[in-house]
Amino acid sequence: MKATKVLETCLYVDDLEKSKAFYTEVLGLPLHAEMKGRHVFFRCGEAMLLLFNPDATEQGNPDIDVPAHGARGVGHCCFSMSETEIQLWKEHLR
Repeated sequence: MKATKVLETCLYVDDLEKSKAFYTEVLGLPLHAEMKGRHVFFRCGEAMLLLFNPDATEQGNPDIDVPAHGARGVGHCCFSMSETEIQLWKEHLR
C-alpha cells in the first residue's frame, strides 16, 4: 500500500487578499471556498491549494469542525507543468 498523489497543500500567508489575487489573476486557479480573514481555497487539477491566515487559525473556531493549526516562516509549493510550458510561465511571471 502506498500514497498515490497529493490531495492538498496548505500554506500560511500574511495577506489573504494579495495571495488570493496572485493565485487567481496570475496563476489562474479557480477559487473553491473562502472565509474572509481566515482562509482561501483553490482547486488545482484534482488537488486543492489551501491558504490560511495563521493569526486566525492558531486560535481555532468553534463554528467550524477544524482544530486549531498554524505555521510561520518559509513554506514551499511546487506546481506541475509540461516542459514546453516552463518558458511560457517564465515570461508570464516577469
